Amino acid sequence: MRRAAWPALALIASVVVYLVHWRVIEVAQLEIDAAALGLIAGAASYFAAAWLGGRLIGLALEHVGSRRRRVPKLLVELVSVALFIAATIATIILVFGQSLSGALAGSGLVLAVLGFAIRNVLADVLSGIALGLEAPYRIGDWVEVDDAIRGRIVEIGWRTTRLLTRDDTYTILPNSRIARQRLTNYSAPRRHYRTNVQILLDHEVPVALAKTMLARAAAKPSIIQTTPAPDVRVVSYEAEGIRYAVRFWVPSFAEDIDCRDAVLSSIDIAIRENGLRPPQTRLRVSADSRGRTAAPAPH
Repeated sequence: MRRAAWPALALIASVVVYLVHWRVIEVAQLEIDAAALGLIAGAASYFAAAWLGGRLIGLALEHVGSRRRRVPKLLVELVSVALFIAATIATIILVFGQSLSGALAGSGLVLAVLGFAIRNVLADVLSGIALGLEAPYRIGDWVEVDDAIRGRIVEIGWRTTRLLTRDDTYTILPNSRIARQRLTNYSAPRRHYRTNVQILLDHEVPVALAKTMLARAAAKPSIIQTTPAPDVRVVSYEAEGIRYAVRFWVPSFAEDIDCRDAVLSSIDIAIRENGLRPPQTRLRVSADSRGRTAAPAPH
């Protein structure tokens, strides 16, 4: 609560000055404009309240977030900005009174031109606000944007989001692009997830034998998550062979490549130990009535 001590003291002091300034000036017979001092104290009260409110809400959000999935910094900043904007509007109304509406109407054209000039920046900022409120990802999450960019979130800003890929490449993406594209979060709601690798085996290998062999081979690597156990499903019956999907659970996206490598290596060892042939393309050779050989056709 030490972070809220100074805002609280500032709020108390400004409120006290606003409430008793008339009496103090009258008793002490000070040559000070009481109306101006009241306006200053009132404005200070608004901004002190915004300062204190931002600190308290930020502390509450930090308390709600866990260590692994922290509340985005952008959301805390957004709350503080909203409170200070409200304090600014209240101060302008306090100072100018009813003339505020006329000033805003006269500046409408200027605001429209300025908004058109910085529309791209506004799109990024508004998208950043939406992402901060919805929080589809947080610092430390592994995400994939539009099946093209994969990385770990290292910073969430007003205009951009910064990722660090598995190759230690620093990638900066505008928030408006992330908001428009399909996003996959591999760290939420849990870090572990199921993936699969596909294997094509010869038709001569019985399905029951293939499924048992592939499941046992996939369960051997210690890097994968053993619970739930890996399983095998038949995907398709093709001309070259029977295609299987070996499904297994990955502890986290950072270990995805290593898990796939371990599973495929274990499957390769199992296929060789069982003496199974790799899938082969079979050709049928036919001859016409004159004895000429026709072009081979796969079957």
